[in-house]
Amino acid sequence: MVRHPMSPTRSPSQLRRNLCACVGDGTACSVMMGTGETYLPAFVLAVGLGEILAGLASTLPLLAGAVLQLASPFLVRRLRSHKRWVVLSATIQAVNFLPLMWAAWRGSISGPGVLLLATVYWAAGMGTTPAWNTWIGRLVPQRLRARFFARRTRTTQIAMLAAVLGAGGLLNVMDARGQALHGFGLVFLAAAVFRLVSVTFLSMHTEPAAGAGVARSVSPRVLLEQPRHAGVRLLVYMLAVQMMAQMAAPYFTSYMVGELRLAYVHYTLLLAAFYVAKIMMLPALGRLARRFGTRRLLWLGGWGIVPMAGLWAVSSAVPYLVGVQLLGGVAWAAYELATFLMLFETIAEEERTSMLTIYNVGHALATVTGSAAGAVLLHLAGEDRAAYLLLFLLSTGGRLLILPLLWRVVEVPAVAVPIGIRAVSDRLVEGPVDVPILASIPHAPAEQPARPATPGTERTGNTGGTTPGTQSGA
Repeated sequence: MVRHPMSPTRSPSQLRRNLCACVGDGTACSVMMGTGETYLPAFVLAVGLGEILAGLASTLPLLAGAVLQLASPFLVRRLRSHKRWVVLSATIQAVNFLPLMWAAWRGSISGPGVLLLATVYWAAGMGTTPAWNTWIGRLVPQRLRARFFARRTRTTQIAMLAAVLGAGGLLNVMDARGQALHGFGLVFLAAAVFRLVSVTFLSMHTEPAAGAGVARSVSPRVLLEQPRHAGVRLLVYMLAVQMMAQMAAPYFTSYMVGELRLAYVHYTLLLAAFYVAKIMMLPALGRLARRFGTRRLLWLGGWGIVPMAGLWAVSSAVPYLVGVQLLGGVAWAAYELATFLMLFETIAEEERTSMLTIYNVGHALATVTGSAAGAVLLHLAGEDRAAYLLLFLLSTGGRLLILPLLWRVVEVPAVAVPIGIRAVSDRLVEGPVDVPILASIPHAPAEQPARPATPGTERTGNTGGTTPGTQSGA
């Protein structure tokens, strides 16, 4: 392994401190997401802002985050540091929960106010994605990456699940006392505190000297000129899935809390069931990929996610919905693992950053377009229970219609290996919520010798874009 002359990995004690801080950051950030972000739509409903706004509050702000992500290399250059930019953005996220906490304790907030706070939250989180990938990729030696990020992923997943369950239990107790909004205030306070803990761990990381850039830029025009490229076919299919899934995904919380009037304990149980199924099934799905190939695993996930939204129209019984959530967790886990493995085999190593950055913008546009279409349909259909069921069936129909795109995705010789995963959203009902950590991908660019340069001024460097919504260190 080639080390930076100023890399902290030259000192074993500094390396241990960096690795421990990285795990601490990811764990604290996961708790923040499992408390604050998970229950934001439920808070919008509790404060009386309506079911459609509850769905849009978790999707419309993503576009601002995607745009800021494109601008983050410039902002890193202005600050002359990846670390400063990440720490600043994470601090903004923490402070952003304080107005939400105050609004919960007052019992009121305006619709534009919620959208503004949500926009700041996601913009700050997503804007750090390229800088965080570059920074962490240089801190963790290549020989340690696969094992380290796999263990870190398990830790953050457990933290996320514990946070979801803990916040849900608190809200259930406070609701029983007639103080549900005060419960949301405590949840948002916890989110702010844990994000500040995450900031502390981020500040403990060292920052190596900038390495030479190795990535090659790919413009959207070039992508359009290469429709038969295996990577482009896969990205097109993934964007189509995202659009169809987001027609329904943002409105499951509104349906569960607003229409079914589920207690917070049942709402939390449904969220946890989806996440547990994903965590438990990933090792088995990895073995399936090794034995039968990634394309077959993609077919399993691609077909499996088709009926998931429509199954919600069959029954509203909680035990039945728990079963649907368990099946959905398995289906989405298969889809995500297959796309992760294929994505990094179909896209040239030096083009990954640029291709994924373009995909991030497309992903945000697909999310906003899908959720906006769902909002319009829900409004036109009357915003009652029948309207929700119609929306879920239409989402399933849309997924069925895009299956021909799956035929165009070709088999690639991808090797099923452990990949570090970062939680990008805790909307644990429908749709992808995880992305791979680029530094954990086999054959990812290794550390390069340093050259005299100001941090953040490399051509494109290793600034790895991932799915919008990514929290730094989560």
